[in-house]
Amino acid sequence: MRTCRVCVWGFPAELGTFGGHLYWRCPECQATLLDPVHYLPLAEERAHYLTHKNDVDDPGYRRFLERVAGPLRSRLRQGASGLDYGCGPGPALAAMLGEAGFSVALYDPAFAPDRNVLERSYDFVTCTETAEHFHDPAAEFARLMALVVPGGWLAIMTCFQTDDARFGHWHYRLDPTHVVFYRETTLAHIAAAADWSWVCPGKDVVLMQRPAGDRVRDSA
Repeated sequence: MRTCRVCVWGFPAELGTFGGHLYWRCPECQATLLDPVHYLPLAEERAHYLTHKNDVDDPGYRRFLERVAGPLRSRLRQGASGLDYGCGPGPALAAMLGEAGFSVALYDPAFAPDRNVLERSYDFVTCTETAEHFHDPAAEFARLMALVVPGGWLAIMTCFQTDDARFGHWHYRLDPTHVVFYRETTLAHIAAAADWSWVCPGKDVVLMQRPAGDRVRDSA
């Protein structure tokens, strides 16, 4: 692997082989990356997503998503509009934010593939349990950040990788569709590289804010 697929300019070193899969670690952003040779074909990825039980009306799932929904809601103006990027087949977070009075568009390459929503800008963009699936994280984060208006928010929720000693048996690694693993410092690195501010309001959640005076850029 040449340069890091997350921060672009770091040069990952081999972390090790776990379960027959080779992983790399970027010394700059601390991302852990599955070697692309092990990526699933897209059809197999989609089939695996369909095994997830993410029911919009499941109270447990809603409590899980509240970890990102609550901190984000408290920072949004009334009537703000957003995009749930990677909403999956059961867009529970969009439903929760809609119930709070926000309008939320949906995008998912497998389940809500209308790319017209990527031609607009939003007060907030959410990306929950999705970033770990990115085959090209640098390009995906550039796209997400370009979708946010100046002063707006990008909300990321993904299980942070913190313990190398347990990595081989970690449930998140065992999901065959998870190809990149972040630490809080990884997302802080992404925010800092774009001159955005950021906050970690709770476990596995980072909110990034685009500077209010930032010039509007074209979306990717």
